[in-house]
Amino acid sequence: MGSTAAAYLTGFGSYLPGDPVDNDGIAARLGGTDAVTDRIRRRILEANGIRQRHYALDENGEPTELNEQLAVKALTAALDDRGIGAGDLRMLATATTIGDVLVPGFGSMVHGRLGGGPMQVLSASGVCASSLAALDAAVSKIRLGDHPRAAVVGSELASRSLRERRYVGIRAGMDAHFLRWMLSDGAGAVVVEFQPHPDKPSLRVDWVRHVSLAHEHDVCMRAGMAGPEASVGTTWQDVPVSAADAAGMFLLRQDVSMLDDLARCGIAQFEELVDIGLVDVRHLDHVICHYSTHAFRDVAFEALRNRIPTLDTDRWFSNLATRGNTGAASIFIALEEAWRTGRFAPGETVLLAVPESGRFSFAFAHLTVVAPPDPQGASS
Repeated sequence: MGSTAAAYLTGFGSYLPGDPVDNDGIAARLGGTDAVTDRIRRRILEANGIRQRHYALDENGEPTELNEQLAVKALTAALDDRGIGAGDLRMLATATTIGDVLVPGFGSMVHGRLGGGPMQVLSASGVCASSLAALDAAVSKIRLGDHPRAAVVGSELASRSLRERRYVGIRAGMDAHFLRWMLSDGAGAVVVEFQPHPDKPSLRVDWVRHVSLAHEHDVCMRAGMAGPEASVGTTWQDVPVSAADAAGMFLLRQDVSMLDDLARCGIAQFEELVDIGLVDVRHLDHVICHYSTHAFRDVAFEALRNRIPTLDTDRWFSNLATRGNTGAASIFIALEEAWRTGRFAPGETVLLAVPESGRFSFAFAHLTVVAPPDPQGASS
């Protein structure tokens, strides 16, 4: 196959395990019914605007699926949407915060469960923005002409780390409780090809941008460290596992005092894209932005209105309230729903935006809706 400069999203899938869990049902899955924890939970839930989410846990808080299984179900949905099978793929790019096992990599485990033939596999590590990093890799290989077709999946199973048993005997402050009531489980996937879908509209990937500001910022979201800075002797691999557990190193922690800076940096990164001409706000039809709380959305709207007085907030789509914060999976879960519910029309543009609090990184992707090729083979 010759080299090509285009890449298209032609199939979309998502998977959310179990029935939706409302705010009153969280404690049954995760525990935390004591007075102090209950007060923290209600405070966080009131602020984040999430009304329901999904967990790969049964009513007793026991796991029902693996993270790799969530990923495969989302991938299968995307492949079915495209009308192809795993054997048609030549590349699989995966993204997750924490896989099921330490070794092998998440991509290899997902490939083994998905099946298909020989293919290039990539495991993108990180937090929320790792899904667009995986997309960037797949799109680049398609554009180079190395592969005709790839699949990308973002998947998270955070709930296993959020159950009460992880917190017993550990002094856990707001930094540990914040994410406990923010995160949930799910997976989203897309199929990437060198040509548009033959019979239905597709999304052309115009560009993907991913930037880290870790050189300017301390760690904001962490696990496996004794404190906010890593040093020899202070990580979970430097001490007995039991000691690391007792010290709370396996809890997901968030320095909430840094989140305002994260929002400001995200706005600055968006404005830079406008300044250099990658985003034309006059012709931006849709924005799908991943954020962990509706408070961030309000900050973003206020800042963007200062720059774009005519901004129509109806252009923005988020399903945070009904699907929850699923980390690396969130942007693809939102994209799949927006696509499936008919929000986009040929010729329109879509901006994907993902801030990542881990150590401040930001990812964006610009897409254009294209109609299927005409009978003579020309595409829009």
